[in-house]
Amino acid sequence: MDWDKLRIFHAVADAGSLTHAGDKLNLSQSAVSRQIRALEESLNATLFHRHARGLILTEQGELLFDAATAMSKRLDAAAARIRDSEEEVFGELRVTTTFGFGTLWLAPRLPKLYEKYPDLSIDLMLEERVLDLPMREADVAIRMKEPSQADLVRKRLMTVQMLLYASRDYLDRIGTPDSLSDIKDHRLICQNPSSAQVGAGASLVQNLMTYNPQSLLTVNNYFGVLQGVLHNLGIGVLPDYVTEDFPDLVRVMPDIESADVPVYLAYPEELRHSQRIAAFRDFVQEEIISHRKQLRQMGKL
Repeated sequence: MDWDKLRIFHAVADAGSLTHAGDKLNLSQSAVSRQIRALEESLNATLFHRHARGLILTEQGELLFDAATAMSKRLDAAAARIRDSEEEVFGELRVTTTFGFGTLWLAPRLPKLYEKYPDLSIDLMLEERVLDLPMREADVAIRMKEPSQADLVRKRLMTVQMLLYASRDYLDRIGTPDSLSDIKDHRLICQNPSSAQVGAGASLVQNLMTYNPQSLLTVNNYFGVLQGVLHNLGIGVLPDYVTEDFPDLVRVMPDIESADVPVYLAYPEELRHSQRIAAFRDFVQEEIISHRKQLRQMGKL
């Protein structure tokens, strides 16, 4: 099968339009159309349903698109390994992690990584969905549980806990709760039960709800929970890694905590010798050591 035609087909299927694919490939619409027509003739199959709003893959087209996507990701992986220098760190590194950890812990520390490796480009993908690393949806992941996918190098980085926090202003105005029964006098800020979150955090929230908080503010990520706490709206359920960067947060009811949540860094086995991966892994480990040291100095460990 002609790889060039397959590459054009993949771009058209991804864009849903001959024109948009042509713009991406620097080809005219007519040239793209000819290549697609030739590919359909060689396969004796119709790959697209054509209508006024664009193109939709047929069943045969879906099969070919899945195969082309897998091939493209494998080629990307091979290219990444070829580009990796034994002595230099450069190029794109696609990092995936949760929205909370990415916004509240990782992103604020990235200036140090760029300062050390100015030619490195980070594509930070923040989502709760677990991306498929072997299929190269990302190069490296930091997740709040041990990855179950095969063919991954994985390293346990640390553990975190979900704890209760409030702002100093809020506690001065409303008062500090001494026990779980005092939750009835406060607004609880937490992740929405329907949002993706670690089981330990969900279990803690379920327990708190049995004490009938005065009212609720639910958000679908920890960044939103933090904003609610910082703006004096109530007592929030937050991961302990936020405390270093927000010293005005006050932990309340310090005997209340979630079970430990393990944090893992993982990447595909085929990228074991990648200098970009090694640089990122070492950076994260160094920052975690610094983070824990800072917490000990603040008396929060």
